[in-house]
Amino acid sequence: MDTEEIKEYVKQLDEEVDHIKDNALSLTWVMRGGVQYGDVLNMSSSERKSIAKLSKDNIETTKSSGLPYF
Repeated sequence: MDTEEIKEYVKQLDEEVDHIKDNALSLTWVMRGGVQYGDVLNMSSSERKSIAKLSKDNIETTKSSGLPYF
């Protein structure tokens, strides 16, 4: 790899880290204290995806049922 390729690779990794942090903060907020930020960061990618899907499904169920979302 030349210098430019390394710079591009590091940039991609930084963007991935930012995405993981955003996702972790979002999941922490949605879980309302049910999981800590550090715990989410320590989860595998598949665990974070599963929790995100579960949260999304629950929000959709809440919307379609007309129940209040807390």
